Amino acid sequence: MKKIVIISFILLFYCSINIEAQQLPIYSQYLLNDYAYNPAVAGKNDYFDVKSNHRYQWVGITDAPRTYTLTINGPLKHEKMGLGGFIYTDHVGPTRRTGFQASYSYHFQLNSTLKLSLALSAGLSEWKLDAHKITLGVSNDMVLINNIMRTVVPDAKFGFLLYDKNWFFGASIPNLIQSKLVFSNTTNTGLSKLENHYYAHGGYTLKINDEINIEPSLLIKYGPPAPVQFDIMARAIWKQQVWAGIAYRTMDAASFMLGYLFKENILFGYSYDFSTSNLRNYSSGTHEFMLGVRFVRASTFTPPSSSKETP
Repeated sequence: MKKIVIISFILLFYCSINIEAQQLPIYSQYLLNDYAYNPAVAGKNDYFDVKSNHRYQWVGITDAPRTYTLTINGPLKHEKMGLGGFIYTDHVGPTRRTGFQASYSYHFQLNSTLKLSLALSAGLSEWKLDAHKITLGVSNDMVLINNIMRTVVPDAKFGFLLYDKNWFFGASIPNLIQSKLVFSNTTNTGLSKLENHYYAHGGYTLKINDEINIEPSLLIKYGPPAPVQFDIMARAIWKQQVWAGIAYRTMDAASFMLGYLFKENILFGYSYDFSTSNLRNYSSGTHEFMLGVRFVRASTFTPPSSSKETP
């Protein structure tokens, strides 16, 4: 019976996160909080950046995924190095994943404008299964009755970022350690472990005139055995302060988004996903909210009209 419970947990885990069957959560506004995907972003800009992301997925479906993330990253006084960190919690039905990571990055100046950042992050992750939220087929199953299964495992991520004034390209590998999930309540957990994921992302800022920029971008995700997934996004940015965008995630959803940068310090972002899968028959969509704060040093901040980074 224990083996059946563990296999059921794995199936629940792989099928409930999202339709792509990836272990890690997804974000529609990935471009606005790219540090959550790639630790090499830390130190890219000349200010510290704090962002909070709240994602309410598949509204209308009971116990649908909910993800909360808080990130911070920025440069050291030595401009070639960056530090960052994030905490997160991801709820999916009876399962919950909570953890933190801290990162270090080093930026190499390849030529007058081109830089390469290499980074490594490490931390801990807790995985929890709450049996109180599960309706059992076998009512007297002593493995799960009134039980909470949990484990804490180490985790790490590697990333690189190649960037210039108007474009960037990077990649990262989360779940680098591939820790096994051995729960204290049972010894038969050999099938449960963190699988390698692979991310690649890139974007370009196209200046239309002095007030309008167009920013296409792409995020590629691969988490075997799931197929490769593409997130394609395009934003129109007005005066480096207001933007609107559309996005498409293969095998999942289409999105629209809006955002505003207030006085170069406070960032607001919102996105809404329309499901393109059969889930649209049961869900009214997905909401994602973002709030960001930039701790800008007045002596070093570049005015928006010539800034190297769009909001």
